[in-house]
Amino acid sequence: MTVHPEGVRAGAARSALTPYLRLLTVTQFAFNVGFYAVLPYLAAHLGDGLGMAGWLVGLVLGLRTFSQQGLFVVGGALTDRYGPRPVVLAGCVLRIAGFCWLALAGSTATVIGAVVLIGFAAALFSPAVESETARAAVAHEAGTGTPRAQVLAVFSAAGQAGAFLGPLLGTLLLFLGGGFTAACLAGALVFIGVLAGHARLMPHRPRTTTREPGRGRFPREVFANRPFLVLCLAYSTYLLSYNQLYLALPVEVERVTGSQSAIGGLFALSSLLVVGAQLPLTRWSAHRIAPRTALVAGLAVVSAGFAAVPLVPGGPAGLLPAATFVVLLTLGQMLLIPAARGLVPDLVDDHRLGLATGALSSVSGLAVLVGSAATGTLLGTPGPVLWTALAAVPLAGAALALALPRGGLARVPEGTGTD
Repeated sequence: MTVHPEGVRAGAARSALTPYLRLLTVTQFAFNVGFYAVLPYLAAHLGDGLGMAGWLVGLVLGLRTFSQQGLFVVGGALTDRYGPRPVVLAGCVLRIAGFCWLALAGSTATVIGAVVLIGFAAALFSPAVESETARAAVAHEAGTGTPRAQVLAVFSAAGQAGAFLGPLLGTLLLFLGGGFTAACLAGALVFIGVLAGHARLMPHRPRTTTREPGRGRFPREVFANRPFLVLCLAYSTYLLSYNQLYLALPVEVERVTGSQSAIGGLFALSSLLVVGAQLPLTRWSAHRIAPRTALVAGLAVVSAGFAAVPLVPGGPAGLLPAATFVVLLTLGQMLLIPAARGLVPDLVDDHRLGLATGALSSVSGLAVLVGSAATGTLLGTPGPVLWTALAAVPLAGAALALALPRGGLARVPEGTGTD
């Protein structure tokens, strides 16, 4: 790995992101702007615009999720084999093609083809960008002393900013009369910009490695790596908890207000909290607590968010318990995501970092798929029972995370530059 001596400086310059890290961060922002300009309006387009039955809308959305989260491990493995640049560029091309196809799709078969292509594009793009960001963050930590979690927090905040602005772009296009087609084409245009930027600025750095003697074809250093699997399971409890924003939260909001119209405001509250507080919170935690401690604390805060719902008295319009849940879930998320991503480079070999990053999402996505069916059966139970059971999930994840190494020592991967 090359660490440029001019990157080691005193004062504020020590924590400044390298040009390469800035590129990856802007990439995450643009990715979410383009994605969320389309996704929030997809279900309404399929149901109202194309007249699909409700079960078919659910199937299409489920296929999109599976083709993305379920195949992250494929994108991660390809990143390790061919390097991040060709995988990112291929993901951009497929996402552009998918959005253009979706803009024109008018039948069930063509819609399914388009959304699967869009999901697979993300399965290529995201593991490549996320693993490369983690690798560059470790190198930046070694060269400047800036905690990797702080760098990864910038990445997360940029993604949340994109998730906040993307729906606003889609709403604007719908308001101006462009309709769903215009939103899809706008998303494609964003990814054309991302493609052009990476084609010009992303370095050629193949990740092909020579297989060491005795190393089998099956990547046992990832899938037989007990600490990494513990991290996957602990992280899965967070993703299952986060999924309650789409399952349990709407039920609670409709129970207290009679409709789900307040959901959008609660989602906006979550995004704004991340954009405004992610960096200060991570800067504080990165200098004061170990990554494992941040992961455990984050899961505990998420658990407290669930437990608070039946305990907090109803406020204006009865939304105070739901708002408390959203705030605590978001605070826990801001603690645990940079910590979890920062632990991955310490738990797996650098030449498997892409595969591990993808596996973290794929294993967690599978757990969410199974767990969501179980938690969905609880939605008809009394509120205290529902929210207490949901609080137990991240609490179990926190207990699991105690088995992880504390972390905090930078391990510099070989063959990684910082710009």
